[in-house]
Parts: sequence; C-alpha cells; structure tokens
Amino acid sequence: MIMLPSEFLARMEALLGKEYGAFLAALDRPLQKGLRLGPKGQDLDLTAGFGLTPVPWAENGYTYDPDTRPGKHPYHEAGAYYLQEPSAMAPAAMLGAKPGERVLDLCAAPGGKSTQLAASMEGRGLLVCNEVSPKRARILSRNIERMGISNALVLNMHPRDLARRFSGFFDRVLVDAPCSGEGMFRKEEAAVTDWSPETVDMCAGRQLEILRSAASMLRLGGTLCYSTCTFAPEEDEGVMARFLAECPDFSPVEADVPWFDHAKPEWAEPFDSRVSAGFRLWPHKLSGEGHFLMLLGREGDTEPADLPAVKGGPVPAALSEFLRDLDIALPAGELISFGQALYLVPTGTPVLDGLKVLRPGLELGELKKGRFEPAHALALWLRTCARTADFPADSREIADYLRGQVLPGDGIGWTLITVDGLSLGWAKASAGQLKNHYPKGLRWT
Repeated sequence: MIMLPSEFLARMEALLGKEYGAFLAALDRPLQKGLRLGPKGQDLDLTAGFGLTPVPWAENGYTYDPDTRPGKHPYHEAGAYYLQEPSAMAPAAMLGAKPGERVLDLCAAPGGKSTQLAASMEGRGLLVCNEVSPKRARILSRNIERMGISNALVLNMHPRDLARRFSGFFDRVLVDAPCSGEGMFRKEEAAVTDWSPETVDMCAGRQLEILRSAASMLRLGGTLCYSTCTFAPEEDEGVMARFLAECPDFSPVEADVPWFDHAKPEWAEPFDSRVSAGFRLWPHKLSGEGHFLMLLGREGDTEPADLPAVKGGPVPAALSEFLRDLDIALPAGELISFGQALYLVPTGTPVLDGLKVLRPGLELGELKKGRFEPAHALALWLRTCARTADFPADSREIADYLRGQVLPGDGIGWTLITVDGLSLGWAKASAGQLKNHYPKGLRWT
C-alpha cells in the first residue's frame, strides 16, 4: 500500500467512519485511467482496440485498458482524444458550456477541462483558458493546439489581474482550483510527499482568493463551477461556505447527479446547509479519483459586459491563394499578426493589449518572402481539404511521418497528411515525394 501521511489518515478515518476501510482499499487498487473523445474522434470505433467502458457522467468519456497505451497511438497525435482521469471529466460536464457563450477556465492547465469545454461549444463563442504558471501555460497551449480548437485564447495571468479586465464578461466560469491534491495520492507521488496540514490551510486561503476574482468576472445570471481534487473539508465545503457568506449574490445550483455523494455541510466551518448542493466523488464508490465540485449561480440577469473587441486586418494575397488552392473555408474571426505568425482571433475577442497571451486563437501560419507557410495548428483544425494523403494508423507511412521522414507521394504543393481520415500535419509534395513538415519537437523517436 502507498505510504500516506498519518495526519491525513486520522482525519479521513474520523470523517468516513465505517467507510474508512473501503476507502483505504480503493487507494491500494491500480489507477483507473480514462480518455475523452474529441470532436475529431467521435466517429472512430475504439471500443475493442482500447477496451473502452463509458464514463456515465461525461459525454464521450471512457475508461480504458492501460495495456493498450492510447497515448502512444497516432490518433492521439491527431487530437482524436484527450487522456483524462474519469473524475476530472465531471466539472466541465456539470458546467454545461453552450455554443456561442463566453466561457472562462481560470486555472486551466494542463487542458483537459478546457478541451472538454471547447467540445461543448462546438467551435462557437469565446473560450478563455488561463494559467498562472508559465510552464504549465505552455503545456495548456500545446493541448489546445493538438485538439484542433479554433475559438480559444490561452493566457498566462494572475486571476486578480485578469479580473481587472473582464468584470462581468463571462457567461460561465470554471475554477478547478490548485489544491493539496489528496485525491491524486495514488496517481502522483509528489502529492503525498508535498502534503501537510499547513499546505491544506494555505490552499484554502488561495482558493478563496481565486474565487473572489472569478466571481467578479461572471455576469449576473451566469454559472460558476468550483472544483478540487482533494478530500480536505477546509478546501471543499469550507471554502464554499466562506464564499457564500462573502458573496450573497451567489447561491447553489441544484443538480441531479446519481453517481456522486452530496457534500457534507457539517464538515464546513462555518456551517452552511446550502453546501449540501455540492458533490464529492469518492474512489471507493466509482471508477475515478477523489474530486469535489459545486455549481453556483449569480443572481440577476444581464448580458455580458461589452468590451472593445479586436479588429483584424485584410487577408494577405499569399494566404488567400493558399486557402483557394486547398479549398479551405476558415471560421469567423479577425485576422491579426502575432509575432511572426498570422492568427484568426475569435469574433468578439476583447482587445489583448496588456495581457500575457500565449495563443490568441487559431494559428494559421507565417508569411515568408511573400509565400505562406501553414501552421501545424491549422492542419489539426482541418477536417479535410482539396489535397490530402491518407494512410492507415498501423501503416509504415504514418510511423515514418511521425518520425519526420520523407514519404512517397504524388502532386505538387502543400498536402494534408491524414491518418484514417484524421488530420495529422503538413507535407509538401514535389517530384514524387512528400517533404515532411511535422514539427520537430513532436516527432517520435
């Protein structure tokens, strides 16, 4: 059995009583792994190949047989699915983002919940994905790209600074707060070694601070979801009780979720019976790790705040020629230059001046000496185009392509490489060859 802190064990025994033995036994079982199909992968039949079993609380969510290693499959590189722990699929599913809305994922790295929200939005509306850690924000940005998302911004901001810019701007906000990580003890050894009662108290204070910022960015009538991956009442029921006491314009949103236990208001300080509207996900009661979540609504009904929006420029001739040649129709948006690259910014995106932006939308490519060179992100967003070269997932050609090798091929010009119909990356056809343009940093070894 994993060695757990004695103070944590004593607290959990006092809280769980007769269930304590089942709880400990669950922590000693192998980790249950999961994946969630993205929009690109929903037509694939992966049930037999990966041993998939549906996760009941998340559309397109599944547990899988870990021996199948879906993270080492070409479909993963094509953004067909996101590897995500089953319990972690619950908060975004509960928040229920809809197409056309403005949605904020405030503590978004590594991107599982952001990509899940994006799937619900179906490419319409604005999704702002924020992460305060620069390193983790870069990981978030790569996952947004891999899943072929066109309507997302990736920011690297402190929540307090973000709140100064976006008061009342969002329809929905997700706060998957940094926590002591008790629910991840059997998944991450560092969560065990870093734990202490002092860490729990520190996290609870930080979570409340983040929630204050999140609350100010939600419009009247909007919905907020708070979640953690810890069992600590101080960080779960306690934070919710303190927040509700501070913010009388927020109230719990009731939900019928038969797979989860209701939260325990008697574990909160101060006591607030409304906290029972929250939910606890226990590893001894479902196929997943420990999680807490609660939906909150802000009283009133107003339209989101109106902020000055990005105004883009005209389409350069080289980009227009490229799009026409491959018969590509871009989504609605504003064309901007960001560094050396051209991006399509989602319609209605607020002016970005003064924000730390890692990804301002869909990266299209670069202009080089009057020529347009398409970005890998554009390839992953595409479903098809006029010139493609398709190969089976188990083919030598796909393995060679992912290793950066030249492939045989006909035609001339930019060609979309696809694996079983899923866009994977670019190659440039010339003289009977497909010159490989798969990014060097992503290539298989």
